[in-house]
Amino acid sequence: MTRIGGQQYARSELAVIQGSLDAPHESSGWRELLSAHGRKLLAIGAALAILQQWSGINILFNYAQEVYRSAGYGVSEILFNIVITGAINLVFTVIAMLLVDRFGRRKLMIFGCIAIGASHLAASEAYRSHAQGTWVLVLTLCAIAFYATSLAPITWVLITEIFPNRMRASAVSVSVATLWVASFLLTYTFPLLNRAIGTSGAFLLYAVICFAGAAFVFAAVPETNGRPLETIQDANAAHP
Repeated sequence: MTRIGGQQYARSELAVIQGSLDAPHESSGWRELLSAHGRKLLAIGAALAILQQWSGINILFNYAQEVYRSAGYGVSEILFNIVITGAINLVFTVIAMLLVDRFGRRKLMIFGCIAIGASHLAASEAYRSHAQGTWVLVLTLCAIAFYATSLAPITWVLITEIFPNRMRASAVSVSVATLWVASFLLTYTFPLLNRAIGTSGAFLLYAVICFAGAAFVFAAVPETNGRPLETIQDANAAHP
């Protein structure tokens, strides 16, 4: 904090933090998490975790072979495409580190949801019309790039910033557990969806989830960029 704003700023912020920890309270930890206000914040954190997974991007990693095979690629091309997807994910995650404090968490999340949804929508149409080759690869890489600059890293940031100090450890634990349950359900259900409604239908469903996620973030998720955690806590407390 001294590096960010100087000695006076650091002392002031430390005093606010200590005050938030020393403030009288009726409950803490898990009991506070189960209060009306705690449940509302937990619902937001859990929804963000589910949205990150049900955006469908992990399908492009976990089932890359099937996705690219459906687009007409051979074995060697599939392996090369998997390497490209990993490289794109790495590069754009680094870019996200440079953008997150400049544009804010909320704006990047909304942008990411809309952009990923549009990419999935285009991919759904490509599979429906039996398009193959480069077109599908480009749409896949676009979706991964948008995900790496938004939902992938920023979800983890938000679920640690939206909760008050006293319930943060418990709430983050539940949110992260929800994320991995959502990841399991996404991975488990894709083969079922693929058989039932086809690859085109599956990507259409993920697109709808992404667009709904953008509306959710716009309506329910606060901007935490540049705001001390204690300020966010006070704002949340003022809007139970």
